[in-house]
Amino acid sequence: MVGTPPTMGKPYRPKDHYFQKAKQEGLRARSAFKVDEILRRFPVVKKGGVVLDLGAAPGGFLQILADTVGLSGRVIGVDIVAIRPFPQKHVTTAVLDVLADDFDARLRALYEGPLDAVISDMAPKTSGIKATDEARSLRLAGKALEVAVERGRPGSSFVAKLFMGGDFEAFRDQVRASYDEVKVVRPEATRGASMEVYLVGLRLKAAAPPSAAAP
Repeated sequence: MVGTPPTMGKPYRPKDHYFQKAKQEGLRARSAFKVDEILRRFPVVKKGGVVLDLGAAPGGFLQILADTVGLSGRVIGVDIVAIRPFPQKHVTTAVLDVLADDFDARLRALYEGPLDAVISDMAPKTSGIKATDEARSLRLAGKALEVAVERGRPGSSFVAKLFMGGDFEAFRDQVRASYDEVKVVRPEATRGASMEVYLVGLRLKAAAPPSAAAP
């Protein structure tokens, strides 16, 4: 089982090393170091790519992604809360609920083309009930995977945060069915007591051609 059990983790410290480092480097959130590590370890995002960031507020991931794709790329960040605007013209943000019925249509209105990567840092409001929180986390990750498979170009990447436990293994199998390679990552910046991990899917498989209709 990947992840550090809460009883073995370090105590929660709101202003820990990564918080201070983020402040010093002008990053909007300490979580920026999580995606930075993932991008350094795996070929998820390339210069000139188009990336969708789900659960993007307050914008820590977006800062790293915007620098990675460069001015020739594009980053779209969405969340259920407003994200402070970015000065870079290749960064677009919007308030969207991924579980709303009109989400797919509204996302296409923002960007209609294929995506090179879908990265989700979405997390549910925790209830304190382990099974409930795991199920909610998987629901959000499942929606992110749906978007990644439907909108991603062949060879594109997928990253999603979720809580370990419950149906984690079944969800990993779903990702494996769509991507050539799947990794489970616990970035160093993850808080010690957290049970969150990131699933990284590399190289989206090309969709199988439709079968020919019987004569």
